[in-house]
Amino acid sequence: MMTCAQINQGLQFITYGLYIVTVADGEQKNGMILNTVFQVTAQPPRVAISVNKQSFTHEILLRTRRFAAMPLDQKATLPFIGNFGFRTGRNFDKFAKAPFTTGELGCPLISLHTLSYLEAQVEHTLDVGTHTLFVGAVKDAGVFNTEGVPLTYEYYHHVIKGKVPPGATHQF
Repeated sequence: MMTCAQINQGLQFITYGLYIVTVADGEQKNGMILNTVFQVTAQPPRVAISVNKQSFTHEILLRTRRFAAMPLDQKATLPFIGNFGFRTGRNFDKFAKAPFTTGELGCPLISLHTLSYLEAQVEHTLDVGTHTLFVGAVKDAGVFNTEGVPLTYEYYHHVIKGKVPPGATHQF
């Protein structure tokens, strides 16, 4: 039987990007760093995200069924990433130092350190244990920065020397 450490070593070779995913319910808004955002279909355009059930983002997403996802730029700073990745929005305003606009579905859109955005309306959910997989129809999308390079999980670990927060998707 393989150990969790051995399995985690194998999982490190699956490629991921890093994204900010945001949600809003009226004045209540939140955002988090995710590595699990992927296109499901092209026609119609659908994407899926995997969100830890203990997160504040998950709580809001269940109520509103809308989200925005923005791929991070490789030049994103560790303090900026940490603002969305290492603190809960239940008692911390993640948007105090992150300027944003409001998208068509009401989600915060952050252009600082991101390349593009999409907003999606959730059509399906799948309970996968510690996380929920949300599949959404893309209702709006746009580009912030055509010159940037997407931040990958590998670059985050090996170049930026970032850490993995508790509750991350791939940890046992």
